[in-house]
Amino acid sequence: MSRHPDVTVVGSINQDMVARVPRLPGPGQTVLGHELIIAPGGKGLNQAVAAARSGARTAFVGMVGEDSAGAHLLDVLADEGVDIHGVLKVGALTGRALIAVADDGENHIVVVPGANWVVSPAHIDLHRVRIDHAKVVLAQLEIPMDAVEHAMDRARAAGARTILNATPPVALRPELLRAIDYLVVNEHEAAAMAEMTVRTPDDAAVAGAALRAQGCRVAIVTLGSEGAVLVGEQGSIHEPAIPVDAVDTTAAGDAFAGGFAARLAEGATLADALRWAVAAGSLAVTSLGAAPSIPVRADLEHVLGRPA
Repeated sequence: MSRHPDVTVVGSINQDMVARVPRLPGPGQTVLGHELIIAPGGKGLNQAVAAARSGARTAFVGMVGEDSAGAHLLDVLADEGVDIHGVLKVGALTGRALIAVADDGENHIVVVPGANWVVSPAHIDLHRVRIDHAKVVLAQLEIPMDAVEHAMDRARAAGARTILNATPPVALRPELLRAIDYLVVNEHEAAAMAEMTVRTPDDAAVAGAALRAQGCRVAIVTLGSEGAVLVGEQGSIHEPAIPVDAVDTTAAGDAFAGGFAARLAEGATLADALRWAVAAGSLAVTSLGAAPSIPVRADLEHVLGRPA
């Protein structure tokens, strides 16, 4: 890209296979689905799309396979205006996600990483220009941990603000947490990391304080229909969700993270970035699919009642 990125996403690219079902199956159960949708996904791709649709110049660092799915997903990112020069094609299957979405909007997700699991610190260094010159660097945990740690360390050293969406949940080294400016987790991930029950905004504020004590500078706990709670040096902020009819919650967290990154890069206050991100997550659950459901900037400005 001719100009440095506002947001660089380091993460996963998947092809999502979404089955609509009346209810989620229990252990050992089979349910009949009534619709199958194949769509772009992966937490990295979704968050890059979210950042771009929120108005950020966005770059991506990651990997896809040398297959038709990989070629299609690169086209999807390029069509969204995302710089894909940091995405390498490798001799592995492009990542896949198998998703069951119930009629009430809840979901089960199984991810097969494929090419995403080949991303390495060397690949991060090869495309260092997209990290070293970004305002914000955003990562998740659907690529190897050593690549995540290297990207966050490199970004911090270059002066970028770092965001880690710590999902899927795994143990994080203290060194990684200290490299994170903004740790974004949902209530389940916060509960596991803080070793407590998280159901309410008050619970989330306590958990966020515990996560800050582990090393990150700001902790953000998303709460689904309850919105999100941000805990920083100045205390906590609870931003309620926008009331909507949920159809598919798959991309809510990704819309939140990408929207938050975009607004931070734009210079918004934490409160404004949180409000924007919660609106993005709220609108994302009103449509089926991951990347296709992520709202554009005009929709977010409309629902918030003003230009950003």
